[in-house]
Amino acid sequence: MAGSSFDQPYRGGFIGAEHHFALTVYFEDTDTAGVVYYANYLKYMERARSDMLRAAGIDQRTAIDDGTGVYAVAEANIRYLRPAKLGDDLRIVSTLAHVRAASVHIHQTVMRAAETIAQARITAAFLTPDGRPTRQPREWVERFNAINAQGN
Repeated sequence: MAGSSFDQPYRGGFIGAEHHFALTVYFEDTDTAGVVYYANYLKYMERARSDMLRAAGIDQRTAIDDGTGVYAVAEANIRYLRPAKLGDDLRIVSTLAHVRAASVHIHQTVMRAAETIAQARITAAFLTPDGRPTRQPREWVERFNAINAQGN
């Protein structure tokens, strides 16, 4: 089927102020007992954050290419509550907790249906191409604030 939706990558999206990103746990994500390896939660959350930026209208590739800057995780605090397992369908729910001049604080929850699997607080710093903290573009801050306003 040329041009079918199966040829397009999955994209998450916003429901109010929450960004939802779904994925399935594959064999490569697990240990020999079929339980998700702890570091893979970081990968899942990174994919969800990248998709959240895309859904907010932020083109990370262009920002890197034109020298605007890039987000880098400065701090990650994760609490694991239940194991995810081979074949589980998971949803990463991300919300913008605080938007500052040079950073964004994001809360992320990994869900299996209504069950919370893990929770994280992530601080992403905005950096110049040579790695120094800098103010993120004003229009990005305005987009984030508009998204947060949808949740109030």
